[in-house]
Amino acid sequence: MAKVITDRLAVLGWRQRQLAERAKVSQAIVRELQYDTNQRRRSARTLEAISVALGLHPSHLLDVALGNVPKPAQPPENPSQEFFVAWTQEQARLVSLVEDLHRKVDELRRSR
Repeated sequence: MAKVITDRLAVLGWRQRQLAERAKVSQAIVRELQYDTNQRRRSARTLEAISVALGLHPSHLLDVALGNVPKPAQPPENPSQEFFVAWTQEQARLVSLVEDLHRKVDELRRSR
């Protein structure tokens, strides 16, 4: 399950905090699942909320936890909404990259 979460976060360009907010769970829960640090059993509802937030089938993480083959993700009910969300996320990622570039340029200027 940890690999699934880590891989999806990388694909989506999200951080744990973003996933926790979207799934409406604590960041501590996301951290424990992503790094497999707490072996306690999670509720099906928690795993479903995280699966859905990651864009996976609602039972995906539960299936992985039980050793079952996960079901494929369901297409969005409103494709234009998914496009808007993806576009917004990509825009945020690009803004972050530009900010990083500005910081690096400033650092280079100060080091001269």
